[in-house]
Amino acid sequence: MRVLAVIPAYNEEECLADTVRELTAACPDIDYLVVNDGSADQTPQICDSLQLNHVDMPVNCGLASGVRAGMKYALRHGYDAVVQYDADGQHVPTHISAMRQKMEETGCDIVLGSRYLAGEKAQGLRNLGSKIIAGLIRLTTHVTVTDPTCGMRMYNRRMIEIFANGFDIEPEPDTLALLIKNGATTQEVPISVRERQGGESYLKPLRAARYMLRTCSSLVLFLWFR
Repeated sequence: MRVLAVIPAYNEEECLADTVRELTAACPDIDYLVVNDGSADQTPQICDSLQLNHVDMPVNCGLASGVRAGMKYALRHGYDAVVQYDADGQHVPTHISAMRQKMEETGCDIVLGSRYLAGEKAQGLRNLGSKIIAGLIRLTTHVTVTDPTCGMRMYNRRMIEIFANGFDIEPEPDTLALLIKNGATTQEVPISVRERQGGESYLKPLRAARYMLRTCSSLVLFLWFR
C-alpha cells in the first residue's frame, strides 16, 4: 500500500528539518509532502535549501486547506493512503507502520491514533474538551472514538477522494463524525505524542477554548440538522 505523509507547516522553521529527517529515516518506504502554508519565517527557505518535497500555498490558508492540498496531490499521484503528520515533531513516525497494518488487515477507511489507548491523555482543559467531543461523537454516530482531537490519522483512497474533491471537508472531529455517519469505518491504534519540539503552538488558551466551543456546537447542530 503506497502511503503519503502530508505535513502541513506554518512557521515551523525550528522543527521542520528534524521532523522530515526523522520521518524518512524511520519510514524509508513512506513518501512525504510538506505543505508550506504561507509561512512568514524561514520555512520556505528550508524547504528549498534542503530540497524537501513540498508545495507552497500563496498565503496562509489554514490547516484544512493545507490538508486538502495534500489530498489533491495524493489523488493525482495514485497513493492508496494518506497519513496526516504534524510538522512540529509531536508525532512519532514508527507508529505509521502499525496504522498501515491496521488499515490493510481490516480494510477500514480511517485509522485513528489514540493517546488514550496508549495510557496517555491531553492535559487540563484539553482533556476535558476531548472527552466532551468524544461523548458527542458517540451520541451522534454510536461509534466510540477515544481520542477525537489527536491529529495523527490515516485515510484510505476513498477518503482521499472525498477530501480532495469536497468543499467543506476538514480534518476535524465534526467532519469525522459526518464521515462515520455516512458509512466510513474506523479503527484505532495506540500512539504516543511528544511535546512540540520547537516553536509555538497556534492553539493559545483562548483559541483552544474557541476551537472546543466551535467543534462542540458543530456536533450538536449536526445531531439535529445535518
